[in-house]
Amino acid sequence: MKRRIFGMENEYGLTCTLNGQRRLSPDNVARYLFEKVIPGARNANVFLENGARLYLDTGFHPEYATPECDDVAELVTHDKAGERIVEDLLHQAEKRLREDGISGNILLFKNNTDSAGNSYGCHENYLVSRDVSFQRLAEGLIPFFVTRQIFAGAGKVLQTPRGFHYCLSQRAQHICQEISGATTSSRSIINTRDEPHADAEKYRRLHVIVGDSNMSEVAAYLKVGTTALILDMIEDGHFDRDYSLQSPVQAIRDISHDPTLRETVRLKDGRTISALDLQIEYLEHATRYVRAIDADPVTQDVLERWTAVIDALATDPMRLHREVDWVIKKKLIEGFMEKNRLSWRDPKVSLLDLQYHDIRPDHGIYFRLLQRDMVDRVATDELIERAKHLPPQTTRARLRGEFIRQANLKGKDYRVDWVYLKLNDPERETILCKDPFQSHDERVDRLIRSF
Repeated sequence: MKRRIFGMENEYGLTCTLNGQRRLSPDNVARYLFEKVIPGARNANVFLENGARLYLDTGFHPEYATPECDDVAELVTHDKAGERIVEDLLHQAEKRLREDGISGNILLFKNNTDSAGNSYGCHENYLVSRDVSFQRLAEGLIPFFVTRQIFAGAGKVLQTPRGFHYCLSQRAQHICQEISGATTSSRSIINTRDEPHADAEKYRRLHVIVGDSNMSEVAAYLKVGTTALILDMIEDGHFDRDYSLQSPVQAIRDISHDPTLRETVRLKDGRTISALDLQIEYLEHATRYVRAIDADPVTQDVLERWTAVIDALATDPMRLHREVDWVIKKKLIEGFMEKNRLSWRDPKVSLLDLQYHDIRPDHGIYFRLLQRDMVDRVATDELIERAKHLPPQTTRARLRGEFIRQANLKGKDYRVDWVYLKLNDPERETILCKDPFQSHDERVDRLIRSF
């Protein structure tokens, strides 16, 4: 797999309850959550010692953006580290609530919808070559993004005018366009935001907002890894098929609403095809590509995992009850319904759906499965704990993280962004770090030694 910069942004659902009722307004909960990060902050925006960014997004959603990673498994590890960092904020905030005489529990969910029908995102970022036109990327990727939910979807108990039923994806219902610049309205499959935080003549940033937040490490790994493999094929000129959909927005919803995977969608060439069959065709192209190159172990692993998942989906999707979020959750809910003789419309079923995404290890359903060795992993607890404090060592994030760590140790006032480091001293220069692949820089080392 080509060396590429990856990033993931996850927004978290946030509430504070007492005896099942909302206790504080979202802005007040957020204030308690971020008070330790920036005292009194309502619009917190900070970079951390692991190189990541933690901030409060629109709608008072805590958002964690991973540091720049050049390895898919490491990206998954840093995404999971974000859960633990946000959980730490939760515990600190609850302590301050008690000190202020306020009863209640703060809940954080790594999902994409709330009970009022609002949606918040999981954004993927890929550094891609400027040599390939955006239109070419979109043509090759949109059909892939529409159909990859069959293994990357988080699952959802959805209420519709026809009643309650189970669907594959939480975000699919909130996608309105193929391509747009908006992220909170007119949400699109591919976003046109192009801030590469790198040499803009050489690179663009592919900003993907269509995916679900994954609890499953394997699903997250496949979501990013398969996309990276398709990008490699497009950039190398090994992908020339046109799978353009007649109506991508309608297709993504129709596919999501059919967990049997039999729903077909229409291509612009007039052909009708299921999401599974279209994924099989993408996989066949990828298999030929990997055989034609000197593939590295990561590429081989992504292809093998993708092949195994597609084979299982083609025979019995429920075989993926350890790897794919929507399958894990569906098996769990159906067992709960059968045991308690419940229907899809029962509030307890929707509550179980939500609890799957609770990031507290002692409360979240996903973590109970993890503790019982009922789900497969990519990361380890030790690597996740390390990633809470240590940035990737092979990207620009190392420079940022080390600068922040040393500045904090020495009590220095500073400012950082994705591309610059600066001490708040008019006599000190701003150091621009425009190469996200560069993990060592003598200018930064010199600045740190001068503290």
